[in-house]
Amino acid sequence: MKCYHFRIQISYQEFEKLYRIPNTVVKVRSEEGLMIQLPAMRFVPHFTQLGVRGYFELQLTDENKFQQLICLHS
Repeated sequence: MKCYHFRIQISYQEFEKLYRIPNTVVKVRSEEGLMIQLPAMRFVPHFTQLGVRGYFELQLTDENKFQQLICLHS
């Protein structure tokens, strides 16, 4: 399993716009220095009145398939 960590802060209004467009991706730079591209849909469980914000851990399989996105701290 591979793990990447990153911080993100997207306002409610901005994320709402992103989520309405099919196949929209969110790009973040991990603390490990990699540029990561995730479907906006993956952040929906973490979408609140404040938008999407926090410190996240992305878990991938060894084949780079999505496994889990965890909010470690909001």
